[in-house]
Amino acid sequence: MIERNTIVTLEYTVTDPDGNTVDEGTEPLVYLHGGYGDIYRSIEDALEGKDVGDTEVVKLQPGEAYGEYDPDLVQIAALKDLPQPVTIGMQIEAGTDDKGSPAYVRVTDIAEGKAVLDGNHPLAGLALIFSCTVADVRRASAGEIAERRKH
Repeated sequence: MIERNTIVTLEYTVTDPDGNTVDEGTEPLVYLHGGYGDIYRSIEDALEGKDVGDTEVVKLQPGEAYGEYDPDLVQIAALKDLPQPVTIGMQIEAGTDDKGSPAYVRVTDIAEGKAVLDGNHPLAGLALIFSCTVADVRRASAGEIAERRKH
């Protein structure tokens, strides 16, 4: 049974509200259950007490997943100022985030010598539907718990 300090393996898919696949879940999702931040809280709450073979469907609002879309994270830059060649969909490093990790923007449009750069996650602003089946549940080892607490 899924409870705090169990290692949970899920077979899953993620779709948008229209049924379009966002993540096929080609690899099982394995996480440490119990508030460690390994999985979205609403999913973890829905799985509490479930067992192998149980299924669950959780609808995540944008704020519970990749956040609301922020128009302030969109900017326009001259193509000449960007790494070449510039293509739609490419990611460009744009400094660091508030944790000191590299921050990236995505090129979403190119026209008239300029590129539109979007710092939002590609799934920002979208509600997502997480559907899963519990494939395995086991007690976490003391080492697995200690390792997760370091993060």
